[in-house]
Amino acid sequence: MQGEKWRVIRSLLVTTLIIAPLASLQAEELSRDDIRNLDLQVQEIKSDVLDIAADFNTLEQRLLFPSGTRLSVFLSIVAQKNFRLDAVKIEIDGELATHNIYSAKELEALQKGGVQNVYTGNITTGKHELSVTMMGKLKTDEEFEETGNFVFAKGVEPKTLGITLAGPGLSRNGIQFDNW
Repeated sequence: MQGEKWRVIRSLLVTTLIIAPLASLQAEELSRDDIRNLDLQVQEIKSDVLDIAADFNTLEQRLLFPSGTRLSVFLSIVAQKNFRLDAVKIEIDGELATHNIYSAKELEALQKGGVQNVYTGNITTGKHELSVTMMGKLKTDEEFEETGNFVFAKGVEPKTLGITLAGPGLSRNGIQFDNW
């Protein structure tokens, strides 16, 4: 009887030693599949959150800047390297709209053909004056500051203006204005 007990215990022990690794392997496989499914669900949730954020941003822009009063001003510079732009100040109807001091990276992006949205805001319909002051240095290390003025009419539709900085002393004080 005693020998039979040990034989049963030994066979259970051997069976356990054989089955345990197989069971853990199966559990590991299940957990990997679960992790893959969970990862896919997380990716779907991230995508949904990004879509909601984009929709929210669009809604926010529409609420903050209704199309009937919206004015957007974009700035670019001529690719010539006869001057270094340090700062730009934009006034609308004599009031400061925006001021920007450029970092080396921002300036490099503009010199490579980049366009910067320097201002988005609300204005009433009718005639307005845009004043742009550019400040910087010439190749000779001489500092400069030039201002250009532009009169434009704002209708009930969104208005977009483009400013191209060509450098001091060039066409219209080196500041060109475009209605986009």
